[in-house]
Order: sequence, then C-alpha cells, then structure tokens
Amino acid sequence: MSHTAHIPSHRKPRRSASKIALRAGVAGGVLSTLAVAAAAGTANAAEPVSETIEMPTLTTDLSAQIAQSADLTQQAAVTYESRAEQDAAAAKAAKQAQEDQAQAEKKAEAKRKAEAAAKKKAEEERASRATERTTLSTQSTSGSGSGAAATASDSVAPASGSVGTVISFLKAQLGDAYVMGASGPNAWDCSSLVQAAFKQAGVDLPRVSQDQSVAGTPVSLSNLQVGDILYWGGAGSAYHVGVYIGNGQYLDAANPSKGVVIQDLSGYPASGAVRVL
Repeated sequence: MSHTAHIPSHRKPRRSASKIALRAGVAGGVLSTLAVAAAAGTANAAEPVSETIEMPTLTTDLSAQIAQSADLTQQAAVTYESRAEQDAAAAKAAKQAQEDQAQAEKKAEAKRKAEAAAKKKAEEERASRATERTTLSTQSTSGSGSGAAATASDSVAPASGSVGTVISFLKAQLGDAYVMGASGPNAWDCSSLVQAAFKQAGVDLPRVSQDQSVAGTPVSLSNLQVGDILYWGGAGSAYHVGVYIGNGQYLDAANPSKGVVIQDLSGYPASGAVRVL
C-alpha cells in the first residue's frame, strides 16, 4: 500500500461522460431556443401585425347618451336657424325704417313748402282785401244818404275780388222783398241773402242766422271792415244778420215793410260781428 493512499486527492473528481453530455445538450437547447426566438422577432418586425378590435356592446346608458347628444345637436341647429331668421328680419326692418324716415322727411318738406306758399297767398289776399275795403268805404261815403232806403241805381260798382263780389251781389238785390224762409231770386230773408252773397265768393255759409253768427272769426264792432257779417242777439243764438258795407252802414233784408235796404248802425247797433273773408 502506498504511503499516500490514505491522503485524499486535492484534484476535483472527474465528471462523468453522461453528465457532460447532458450539460452540452441543455446548452444547445438554450441556444437553439434563443435562435428561434430571435428569428421569430425578426419576422414579426418585418411583417405587419393584424389585430381584430372588438367594438363595445351598446348598453342602455350609452344609447341614451347618444340620443341626448343628437337632441342637443338638433336644438342647436334650430336655435341657429331661428337666430338667422331674426337677424334677417331685423335687417329688413331697419331698411324699411330708413325708407319710411326718408319718405316722411320728403312729405314734411313738401308740407313745409305748401304751408309757406299758403301763408304767402293768404298774406297777399289779406292785403288785397284791405285795399278793397278801403275803396268800398270811400265809394259808400259818396253813395246813398244814411238811414234812407236805397235802390240799385244808388250803388257804386265795388272793386274786384272776393269782398267786392259779395258787396256787388248784395247791392244788386236792393229793393227785393223780405219773405221769411225765401231764398231768392227776388225775395229773401236776412240769412238767405247773406248766404247767397258769400256763395258768390266761394264761401259756403250755414243757412240760418244763429249758425252764421259763429261761422267766422269774431271781430270788435270798433274794428269793422267791409264784408264783415253783423249779427243781432247772442253769438250762436242770433235772430238777425246783415253785412257791413263801410261808413257806419250795413245792408240787410230787414223786414217785410222795408225789404232789402242799406241802414245806419247808429240807428240799430249790432250785437257783434264775424269775419269770413
């Protein structure tokens, strides 16, 4: 027996061939698996991946939300359309208002011009009537005497114009009869004579003395002009009328005993007067 036989060997024990083969096989398998995985990864990287996405199933809540969203969209569309209609209506109204304003301004301008023309014409007519009255007063002074009944031959032809037309017609009736309710051509009562005289000048007077006494502008008896209507009694309740012809005289259809005459105001003062020309 060797003197070293009882000493354990410091060398590692040899592995058996079977174990070596097993380990080699495991290592090979691992390497093969890695190679296959690498190849598969390369293939997957080279080819697109197709996946199937499964759509969610509509639940009752989701259906309600979709319906509500549709309602809101429809309401928004209706609101937009309504607002558009309102904007269009407002624009149309504004345009119409501008046109109306322009038309109103044109009418107002035309009215101002018409009023100015009418005022000018009225002033010219007033000046003409003043001249006529002055002429008629002068002519009346040189005419028939006061207080006496006059005939048509006593009258002097008055100046032309509306007042002159009235006085000329009245004097043409001198000597006609007075008949209550008569209206010409040869018989009159007081108011029918006055009405007919002013009608010659284009003025339509009421038929009765009560209405004639308030038919014009009231004037003072101290400021009478030729052509003013005189009345006796109260304004609106007068019982007699005549026409002032100047120089303190008036012409009227007096009564059945006198007929149509010229008289002095001093002998039968009037209650009031109105002016229509």
